[in-house]
Amino acid sequence: MRMVDLIEKKRDGYELMTDEINFIISGYTDGSIPDYQVSALMMAIVFQGMTQRERADLTMAMVKSGDQIDLSQIEGIIVDKHSTGGVGDTTTLVLGPLVASVGVPVAKMSGRGLGHTGGTIDKLESVSGFHVEIDNAEFIDLVNRNKIAVIGQSGNLTPADKKLYALRDVTATVESIPLIASSIMSKKIAAGADAIVLDVKTGAGAFMKTLEDSRELAQAMVRIGNNVGRRTMAVISDMSQPLGFAIGNALEVKEAIDTLKGEGPEDLTELCLTLGSHMVYLANQASSLAEARSKLEAAIKDGSALEKLKDFLNSQGGDATIVDQPEKLPQAAYTFELEAKEDGYVAEIVADEVGTAAMILGAGRATKESVIDLAVGLVLRKKIGDQVHKGDSLVTIYSNFEDVSEVKQKLYDNIKITTEKIVPPILIHEAITE
Repeated sequence: MRMVDLIEKKRDGYELMTDEINFIISGYTDGSIPDYQVSALMMAIVFQGMTQRERADLTMAMVKSGDQIDLSQIEGIIVDKHSTGGVGDTTTLVLGPLVASVGVPVAKMSGRGLGHTGGTIDKLESVSGFHVEIDNAEFIDLVNRNKIAVIGQSGNLTPADKKLYALRDVTATVESIPLIASSIMSKKIAAGADAIVLDVKTGAGAFMKTLEDSRELAQAMVRIGNNVGRRTMAVISDMSQPLGFAIGNALEVKEAIDTLKGEGPEDLTELCLTLGSHMVYLANQASSLAEARSKLEAAIKDGSALEKLKDFLNSQGGDATIVDQPEKLPQAAYTFELEAKEDGYVAEIVADEVGTAAMILGAGRATKESVIDLAVGLVLRKKIGDQVHKGDSLVTIYSNFEDVSEVKQKLYDNIKITTEKIVPPILIHEAITE
């Protein structure tokens, strides 16, 4: 088998066979196939696409390129959730304890984030003492005992995907649905879940800007998951503005606590109930999505979801008293209000740029070497469609330095106010189950 023949085959629009895809991925992983040949193949895929069978084969070839997590000793059906990313996306912090409180095992592998704020682990480390340095045996024991635990990602999960992702980034081949879908799904499958719920974002702050593209990606991932034996569902949700109010690590932990108390932002609460309902249903803990939602709403109302958060934090060394005393979370030295300069209605909040403003404060990482300030960030006081009067606070800025003029200018440039009434964006566009 020669790589040049396979490049030519895909260039001319023919299907690659399972053994050919396995040959490509194993050869690229071990270095016997060079970057320039894989670059040519990726470009051919961008133009010619891949069939459902090719996508499933590519996904599983990447899964098999490295470690696969064995979670078979965990009791019950393990359902993982993946979001395609966004600003203020606090869902994992809420969903973990919430679905665990109704009997769904949450065995979460998370990483540290690059971008506007930290990843799930960074956010959880806002809680004094919390740690993810636990071995697999303890991880499995905690999930069986508490129904929830979080561990750091394995260093050798899907190495082929890591190499391919880096290559696509510099060869203008990132924006290919088959390549995006197989990249995401390979990581989820290697992490050991039995079933997967996908939160596919759409809008200005999302990777996929249009509903049509988001739908195509969601359908591709659901089909891959189902084709390789993982029950998979997707929800397409709005990211034309930040989710919830908080953008920043400790601030998002506080918002997650509020949401589990039933006092969180409406959009974050609704998205968590929607995603959580799919997780509970896939875990066979409810016979319908409606029954699953009813169970989750009851867990918030009776306090069991909040108690599960305390158990989770305490079991991994965290100070669980922050749930009742959130002032123990890291606190910024300064707060500033971004005041509206005119009367009107909020017409636009450019999610990406608002996220960048939080990163300027130190809430996120520009590079892997960046040090995150867990205390800083932004809390939105208005969302799209809200009426504002001159002098009203649009955003509260939490900072550990006094000069926030650059942050304020970035926010003013990206929060638009108009005199006309604005209809708020739809939060959840559709669910895809097959």
